[in-house]
Amino acid sequence: MSATPGGGVRTLRVPGRHGYAAEFSPYLPGRLACAASQHYGIAGSGTLLILDQNESGLRLFRSFDWNDGLFDVTWSENNEHVLVTCSGDGSLQLWDTARATGPLQVFKEHTQEVYSVDWSQTRGEQLVVSGSWDQTVKLWDPTVGKSLCTFRGHESVIYSTIWSPHIPGCFASSSGDQTLRIWDVKTTGVRIVVPAHQAEILSCDWCKYNENLVVTGAVDCSLRGWDLRNVQQPVFELLGHTYAIRRVKFSPFHASVLASCSYDFTVRIVIMILILLTSPCFIYILAAAASVVSDSVRPYRRQPTRLPRPWDSPDSGTFQSLTLFLKQWNIIQNLLVV
Repeated sequence: MSATPGGGVRTLRVPGRHGYAAEFSPYLPGRLACAASQHYGIAGSGTLLILDQNESGLRLFRSFDWNDGLFDVTWSENNEHVLVTCSGDGSLQLWDTARATGPLQVFKEHTQEVYSVDWSQTRGEQLVVSGSWDQTVKLWDPTVGKSLCTFRGHESVIYSTIWSPHIPGCFASSSGDQTLRIWDVKTTGVRIVVPAHQAEILSCDWCKYNENLVVTGAVDCSLRGWDLRNVQQPVFELLGHTYAIRRVKFSPFHASVLASCSYDFTVRIVIMILILLTSPCFIYILAAAASVVSDSVRPYRRQPTRLPRPWDSPDSGTFQSLTLFLKQWNIIQNLLVV
């Protein structure tokens, strides 16, 4: 690993590794987990990098190697040291950053690459959902050695799975079959099927301030927003990227901000202006675009006391939340895994 000095943030280069996902710790504001793969994930091994920011910049806190490419990472919502990754060998790995070796446990039931993993954010449940190229979604309790149930219905590879931050036991998935699907773990069945694009959908995310609003990003270079109460047509469509959209995320701090990253090597930050009509309608203004490699920012709660999420109290701490968001975004802009 090499570091380029300059300012308060350094650019990190990891030879032979290409970044697939980055997630900030929900407990430690300067800690970042990066899932990386060799040879763009086509072949070879993977590495989980745990990075810390201090006054001198970014430093490597710990790294873990795996025998196949790592495609996604998610932090535990009840333990500041624990996180889960997923890989090309069809397995999920449970890691503890307080230990130099690992993983603590390996869950292997998927028969093909696992491309997405997410830890539930609603209170009262500690569940992990994974999406695979075997066209299934699996539900896991990290304390149990096997999956709790398997969800079937997608007709192509699954690229993204994301829990609702509002509704317990509810998650969304997007797939190469061009659909967005909303699932309920209580029924183990699909609640809503949305033919969201006429192309593979690589990413989806839930708005942190509106339980009915989900955004999708697809190979057709477009972002579309969906009101789950009426999915006949999108409530917005945003164009601008010139290649497939790899990841889209709503801001955890502001209902009016989302970001997307693309294979055109840009991130586009979008500010939404809400116009109150008889039905929800959004006008979008492109605020910024920058070349970065990672794509996910989440709020944090100081350890060991869990603070309310920003979307639980949207009117409090607005300035502090925005300051943290910009600080973490600056870290991601200057992080380069090649």
